[in-house]
Amino acid sequence: MSTKARTNKNKQDVIQQHATAKGDTGSPEVQVALITNRITHLTEHFASHKNDHHSRRGLLILVGRRRRLLDYLKKTDVARYEGLIKKLGIRK
Repeated sequence: MSTKARTNKNKQDVIQQHATAKGDTGSPEVQVALITNRITHLTEHFASHKNDHHSRRGLLILVGRRRRLLDYLKKTDVARYEGLIKKLGIRK
């Protein structure tokens, strides 16, 4: 299986786990879960590629985007926010 196919399968799994309804790809829960998945992948990448500063900038952009989405979710529905951070294991 190619890397692209494996990534797409993993993305579909994440979407199914966090979707609030069938066909949901745009809810904050799904977006945060996908971004968290990418952040985890990039963090592992930096263990062996310490000087990859261009990707590090992308990581910082992703972290900021995730923070804004979580702030929005916290402002609109605290129960969904708390459930999501518990499910993803972020913001202990």
